[in-house]
Amino acid sequence: MIGVIRHLRRTALLTALSALAGLALTAAPATAAGPQASAGRAPSLRELPEPPDAVKARELLADLVVTDEDDVPGYSRAKFPHWITQHGTCDTREVTLQRDGQDVVQDDQCRAVSGTWYSEYDGLTIDSASRIDIDHVVPLKEAWRSGASQWTTPERRAFANDLIHSQLIAVSAGSNRSKGDKDPGNWKPPLQSYHCTYSRAWISVKATYHLTANPAEAAALAEMLDTCAT
Repeated sequence: MIGVIRHLRRTALLTALSALAGLALTAAPATAAGPQASAGRAPSLRELPEPPDAVKARELLADLVVTDEDDVPGYSRAKFPHWITQHGTCDTREVTLQRDGQDVVQDDQCRAVSGTWYSEYDGLTIDSASRIDIDHVVPLKEAWRSGASQWTTPERRAFANDLIHSQLIAVSAGSNRSKGDKDPGNWKPPLQSYHCTYSRAWISVKATYHLTANPAEAAALAEMLDTCAT
């Protein structure tokens, strides 16, 4: 019965997210032709929607289903369609680049042609969008092996393009590729000062999507939460 309830809650949530994504596509204004610039912002927690505070994150972590996770056969990135159009000619990657950067200028196709980005994972400041990756805080393959293998393609598309929760962040290509599909039991941001935010974001996404955590992952998340100021 508990499993059925969890499934119904997850399905209802993802259906709502899919509907919200559809609303954004029809309601968001198209990008005006010509370059656009974002307002300058100092490096902070601007890179992703603010995750729950440490107290709430501990509660959410305690509620996660902790179990061993296997590499479920059949994974493919193509089963998580991204990057989808968000509005006009802007896809999810370009929206995130604009959101997370300073003085970002976009061309009439919404491509970031200049700007700077501060990579919270490793503390690098980067001045070329080609050297920036948009990281899924909870990687697609990690989601697959912790529950997403049972989702529909529209549900996986909503997850892979989620701009509402703390799931997408612009970081250096090097740090993103070092991370790969590893969970916190096997990889943490090199910049220890970001461990608090990273763990809160990871826990929030797992809780939102009713994904499981393995024992080493849960232990690492608890340790990272200990770095949060009290």
